[in-house]
Amino acid sequence: MSDVTSSLPRRTLTGGLRVHPVGIGCWAIGGPDTNLGLPMGWSTADDAASLRGLEIAHSLGANLFDTADVYGHGRSERIIGRFVRTVPRDDIVLSSKVGYFTGTADHAYVPSHMRHQLDTTLENLQTDHLDVYFFHNGDFGEDDRYLEGAVEQMRAFQREGLIKTVGMRGPHRFATERVTVPQELRKDKYARFRYLFRRIQPDYLAVRYNALTPPPPADQQDIFAFAADHGASVLINKPLSQGLLTGKYTPHEPPRFGDGDHRLRKAWFTPKALQIIDDGLAPLRDRFGDSTHAMVRVALQYCLQKAENAACLVGFTTPEQAAQNLSAVGEPLTADEMEFVRTTAGRLQRRLDAAGEVFLDEKEAAQP
Repeated sequence: MSDVTSSLPRRTLTGGLRVHPVGIGCWAIGGPDTNLGLPMGWSTADDAASLRGLEIAHSLGANLFDTADVYGHGRSERIIGRFVRTVPRDDIVLSSKVGYFTGTADHAYVPSHMRHQLDTTLENLQTDHLDVYFFHNGDFGEDDRYLEGAVEQMRAFQREGLIKTVGMRGPHRFATERVTVPQELRKDKYARFRYLFRRIQPDYLAVRYNALTPPPPADQQDIFAFAADHGASVLINKPLSQGLLTGKYTPHEPPRFGDGDHRLRKAWFTPKALQIIDDGLAPLRDRFGDSTHAMVRVALQYCLQKAENAACLVGFTTPEQAAQNLSAVGEPLTADEMEFVRTTAGRLQRRLDAAGEVFLDEKEAAQP
């Protein structure tokens, strides 16, 4: 299995970073957590298993590891740091984020607070630099009072050699906005993204994308083409829709999550949504195979074949998951298979919408 995975050609992304096309998302290994008054972590993590998963992923060719200061409030970074000590630093690409933890500062993007968070991140990760440092969200305070200073601080980090490249989120809403602001009162997140992109001029975009993501309207450019036109690369998150596209969860035995798990507030993990998803995935199982391995391959290849200026970030909580995600990549999908996946997933998405399930985070088009 490792031969298939390790032989996948590396992709050269912005800033000359050469990465395995399947990177490791390290949100889940941060464990259970709360932030901004909401559950924001994963209740299914175990530190020893997480470290072993990182080691296995690296042995199978993975070299891109993505985390954030707020994932377990440093726990994810510290576990990665234990792994980093065991490998040559030049063999791996490290990405982290700032912006969702304020601490005692007036705002998460106060420059001095950003400096403190980066220093802590570097210490946690056992490194002297990051390859990518992301603005984790687009909230820069009232009237964007912290935007200019935050951008300048990022550029200062670059000049000092503490970070190589700068990233930002794709079209995205601040976490609490989704639960506190009625949908009809929310501002246009695409317009907001374009404005921030012009101000920040990032090298990387973090974009939620998977087979359930509808195409943009005919008159709109998709986010991958937008990034390419501006010399940026894309790190795709949720390519497996947090396991929903793999058939991992069934309506007959819905998952149980502990305190501090963000999935507690996600409607698509309820029995009603899981039944719709299970039924909707049936055509994919019939065509490609009903094993998790087969379904992971379909979901990952669908994303990897979207664009060459992108890599997928796949999370895990067990070593077995890390091995499976990398070993399942396999052969690319044919054009006919790609269309079949898109058509099937689109039909599933419409069923979820018709049923009234709030699949809102996943259904918005990937457009800038």
